[in-house]
Amino acid sequence: MAEPRSSMAPFLEMMAVERAASRHTLAAYRNDLSAWFAFLKQQGTSELSATEQDVRAFVQATADAGLKATTQARRLAAIRQFHRFLHLEGHRPDDPTLSVEGPRRERALPRVLTEEEMEGLLAAARAKEGADGLRLTCLLELAYASGLRVSELVGLTLSAFTPDRSALLVRGKGSKERMVPVGRFAREAVMRWLEVRPADRKNRLFPSNGASGHLTRQHVLYLLKRLAPEAGLDPERISPHVLRHAFATHLLAHGADLRAVQTMLGHADIATTQIYTHVRPERLATVVAEHHPLARMTTKMAETRPDGPGAAVAAEEDQA
Repeated sequence: MAEPRSSMAPFLEMMAVERAASRHTLAAYRNDLSAWFAFLKQQGTSELSATEQDVRAFVQATADAGLKATTQARRLAAIRQFHRFLHLEGHRPDDPTLSVEGPRRERALPRVLTEEEMEGLLAAARAKEGADGLRLTCLLELAYASGLRVSELVGLTLSAFTPDRSALLVRGKGSKERMVPVGRFAREAVMRWLEVRPADRKNRLFPSNGASGHLTRQHVLYLLKRLAPEAGLDPERISPHVLRHAFATHLLAHGADLRAVQTMLGHADIATTQIYTHVRPERLATVVAEHHPLARMTTKMAETRPDGPGAAVAAEEDQA
């Protein structure tokens, strides 16, 4: 059986070339697999001879170390992908991860701002003066209007936006492109920012002098945390992903189609989008009152009761 020149290197190369994995995804795989390799070394074995029992022991060790269930599941997923690769490439006759179940995870509801809180955050950004204020307003307006991932937002190029088109061309996970509609307020915020935006060679919408050529995710997080108190919000409640949650939740609360929201968010699986269906209780009550046949029947009966709204009309007609 062929000996891999380096067990991790060809796997990461495959993920980068064939799966178009981002550098952040590759870094996560590298960290998780490094932990797996270190564990195997302690056990006196290697990735080429690891057994199902080794995999189970590793999962248990991560749990004993106090790591969250989501982290445990992510590490197991990385190991699964890696050993599937080794098996398919002929470096192992089997895959020791096939029968190993991951930890059960309760999917937490995403943190969401109310529409009023979101408007307050936007108002705080609009109140800022100068180029920094226009850039921050543009970032917020685009994030809330489109639901982009922060990596997609900061990576936008000038060609993604044209004033006469009410949609952005976005390159998402796996380099997949999608069109995301944006409203008038967001388009106007972009136009105001473009008037003061510094020129750069890479034509980024949000240029920076850093290695990437554009604003980093960390800097966007910093800007949001600093803005939050000015809107009367706890900085701990704010992050770029919270803006994405607000986009999806507010759309669904106003009756948007789940499939349409899935497309705009760039989710491959609609199950990922369904977590945003936790609309506010008052919205659920309104939906039932407006659309359930029994609710409509109850309203009609109330109008015809002697003491109902229809009673006053009937009394006026009798008096006439």
